[in-house]
Amino acid sequence: MFSHSLVELSRLLDQRSISSVELTELFLSRCQDHNQELNCFITLSPRTALEHAKAADKLINNKQHGPLTGIPFAHKDIFCTEGTRTSCGSKMLDNFQPPYDATVVKKLNQAGMVCLGKANMDEFAMGSSTETSFYGPTRNPWDLTKVPGGSSGGSASAVAARLIPAATGTDTGGSIRQPAALCGITGLKPTYGTVSRFGMIAFASSLDQGGPMTQTAEDAAMMMNAMAGFDINDSTSLERETTDYTANLNDSMDGIKIGLPKQYFSDDVDAGTIEKINDAIKQFEKGGAKIVDIELPKTALSIPSYYVVAPAEASSNLSRFDGVRFGYRAEDPKDLLDLYCRSRSEGFGNEVKRRIMIGTYVLSAGYYDAYYLKAQKVRRMIRDDFQQAFKEVDVIMGPTTSAPAFGLNELVDDPVQMYLADIFTVSVNLAGLPAISVPAGFSSGLPVGLQIIGDYFSEPRLLNLAHRFQQDTDWHKQIPEGFTE
Repeated sequence: MFSHSLVELSRLLDQRSISSVELTELFLSRCQDHNQELNCFITLSPRTALEHAKAADKLINNKQHGPLTGIPFAHKDIFCTEGTRTSCGSKMLDNFQPPYDATVVKKLNQAGMVCLGKANMDEFAMGSSTETSFYGPTRNPWDLTKVPGGSSGGSASAVAARLIPAATGTDTGGSIRQPAALCGITGLKPTYGTVSRFGMIAFASSLDQGGPMTQTAEDAAMMMNAMAGFDINDSTSLERETTDYTANLNDSMDGIKIGLPKQYFSDDVDAGTIEKINDAIKQFEKGGAKIVDIELPKTALSIPSYYVVAPAEASSNLSRFDGVRFGYRAEDPKDLLDLYCRSRSEGFGNEVKRRIMIGTYVLSAGYYDAYYLKAQKVRRMIRDDFQQAFKEVDVIMGPTTSAPAFGLNELVDDPVQMYLADIFTVSVNLAGLPAISVPAGFSSGLPVGLQIIGDYFSEPRLLNLAHRFQQDTDWHKQIPEGFTE
């Protein structure tokens, strides 16, 4: 039962083969049994979850339910949840209980889903390994000595180990897709503005985007139907007609043009990863897709551009954490300046401090034009690269990451190498495009992710291609050893 997809669980609940309370108890038991070894949850909320499950069962019994009603899941601990600790993986917010729900939280509550708790993450979503969390690193269920990716590593690890059937994540530079790839699950980063950012604690406001992390593309489509939509509380939310993300899942891929960027298949990419990606592409060719070689020449500039723009926005967003209104406050400050300085220096971890300092520097007088303004110009060039490519092809494919999961503590003291782990994902955020990562096999016993990138608002096509691929493969059904019972 614990290995079932959202679609399968929805069917069982609808048929009343199992109740939401029974399902919630099952997944809570798995979370409590395995969380110590994986550390994928910061907070578990069994009492609240069971209350919501009982309410869901009433809706189901009265035939007032939707497709997601009664299904357990978890939120990344970046979404404000009324009355429940929302820490963002930081000591700064260890004692913070929001007085309101994020829009994503509210929407999934309205859909009847049952939240079991809050998943571990890199502090303020700054990291690629979930090692910067104040609550300790999360482990990859495929190999407990490896990282699960980041910053949504807790969500990815929990879904991969089948502690929960689905979770929310956020993606600023690959933080849904990269951990999805390293843990062997499906992760969708929607078009910027499609999912509300209201109540999602900000890292880099022009890059952040929430999305689903699930076993399958079909499950991701189900969650998108609940998560997406215009929100008057978010000034960057896009007002568009409602989309049914499940409507085109079974469309034919015959004649679809798939672009393969030369830059994504270089000698720097792990050979086993390339082999699995090529095998996946052959599967699409069998389905009638056409392969087109393309170039994205500004790919190499995406990392330096991102690591100017994102820290600049982070330094601004994190200025609100000053020890005065909420969050961590230093004890016995001598004066106001001492309160500010010590609250921030004690409340933030090293990676957050590093990015605040970089961001403050690139925005300072005399350096704004040299760094921040130039990075924004490069960002536009990266966007133009993609738009030129989409004149020739329908989607772009390649590896999500250049190699499988790396070891815990392997890159923690080498931030530049850690940043390079996002080489194939950050450009999508800079351009505001949608992209999905799906399991495509294993290299050296660890999962490999295939990334499919589309033009703006092409999520239905991405989900269609991913779904058709998963109908012909079973990589998404694999469960790590030790978590199969």
